[in-house]
Amino acid sequence: MLATIDSAALLGITAEPVIVEVNTGESGDPRFVLVGLPDTAVKESDDRVKSALGNSGFSMPRTRTTINLAPADIRKEGPLYDLPIALGILAASEQLHATVPLDDYLIAGELGLSGATRPIKGALAIARLARKIGKKAVLLPPRSAEEAALVEGIAVHCVETLDQAVHFLRGEIALPTVQPPRAIDRSSAHDPDFAEIKGQHALRRAVEVAVAGNHNILMIGPPGAGKSMLAKRISSIIPPPTSEEHLEILSIHSAAGRTITGETAWGTRPFRSPHHTISDVGLLGGGSIPGPGEISLAHHGVLFLDELPEFKRSALEVLRQPLEDGEVSISRSAGKITLPSAFMLVAAMNPCPCGYLGDSKHECRCTPTQIQRYRARISGPLLDRIDIHVDAPALSIGELRSEKPGETSAVIRERIQTAREHQHRRFTGTKATSNARMSHAQIRKYCAIDTTLGDLLQQAMEQLSLSARAYDRILKVARTIADLAGADKIESPHLLEAIQYRTLDRKVFY
Repeated sequence: MLATIDSAALLGITAEPVIVEVNTGESGDPRFVLVGLPDTAVKESDDRVKSALGNSGFSMPRTRTTINLAPADIRKEGPLYDLPIALGILAASEQLHATVPLDDYLIAGELGLSGATRPIKGALAIARLARKIGKKAVLLPPRSAEEAALVEGIAVHCVETLDQAVHFLRGEIALPTVQPPRAIDRSSAHDPDFAEIKGQHALRRAVEVAVAGNHNILMIGPPGAGKSMLAKRISSIIPPPTSEEHLEILSIHSAAGRTITGETAWGTRPFRSPHHTISDVGLLGGGSIPGPGEISLAHHGVLFLDELPEFKRSALEVLRQPLEDGEVSISRSAGKITLPSAFMLVAAMNPCPCGYLGDSKHECRCTPTQIQRYRARISGPLLDRIDIHVDAPALSIGELRSEKPGETSAVIRERIQTAREHQHRRFTGTKATSNARMSHAQIRKYCAIDTTLGDLLQQAMEQLSLSARAYDRILKVARTIADLAGADKIESPHLLEAIQYRTLDRKVFY
């Protein structure tokens, strides 16, 4: 007898429909035959399903059973087909006797040997697919169901065991609709606070401007200046994501399996800080079956690269396209995918290999050749894509001993939130979400300056030998500074501060 169960295959961060076809009663040796381009994890479902059926009180068919995962041209990976395969076997062998149409449901889940369900990757994408193709509901393991419940317009039921799923489909029990998880209350979170940072007023200001406009920022200073300390506190001042941004973030992290392990907090922006030994694939994404890397996991959040010159040159150069376009395209033999990667880059580095170039209290031991080689690890095109370059000088003993607290993260976050609300109203109905994402046409419209300011900017461009890309980025930063000040137009102080954040182009790298 033939039975079909609707499931899905995860491709990148999206899901495609998969039909699990189970045919029993065939002549031949009593064994499983699994076809449909499965990977190793799918092939191993044979043993998991057999044990789960037996331990749940069901019997295996005593005939040859063929299981086809259609369409056969899509690569199937992961253990998510365990539950639909088991239900398909029960339906085909007439042990299920479902009282509801099975094609009303999209079903996915891993099975343990006891018959208990385990969470899977991509539950959010599966729920979105179910809504798209008009399914009534989805059946998923508990933790995956909680994630899928974030998708509106589709009922989500969690099944803890194979036996429970059978009783539900028979109409013998009811399963309540799963409610979405609650976002983290920022006021109760124990995030590190900006008030803990001593001195570095100029650096704090630059970070505030960067977060307000979602600008990329590079901090340059000696060891112990507080660069990493400050970067790790950006999460405490960045506003929470919108509902749409939240779904995009979770779609990526769900596809990477991070929601299963609990590494991703509901209602927060991601903060990714990979080590400088990371590979190109780890940073960009990829693999035999393309999946998200660090830059996609940082989507709508922060990517912090500490000790920037220590990263491999090839790894840094792959950042060019994502920084410019907000997405990355990955082509492999298994297919091509485009992943979102609209992140805020926060980078930190020393001015030289020993870290003490320009420090009045420590002697720099580096030769000019060593300094030049160190600085050359960051290419000019990559540097051009970083909006703000700011110096982080060494702290004095007096600043370290000071008991005077700085501004709290809550106060800074309030100013940033106000500036972002200005941007939201400005870009309503467009693809831009922040000043850093403005197109050339939007820059000309919203960053218009008078002749006097134009002459000032031209003079700065010529003296600092800045590129055309730097011209646009200065205007974007100036627009953000004006938003923080509540000004409708860019004025002279806003433009001068924005120019100041490009002076390191010449001072440090040329």
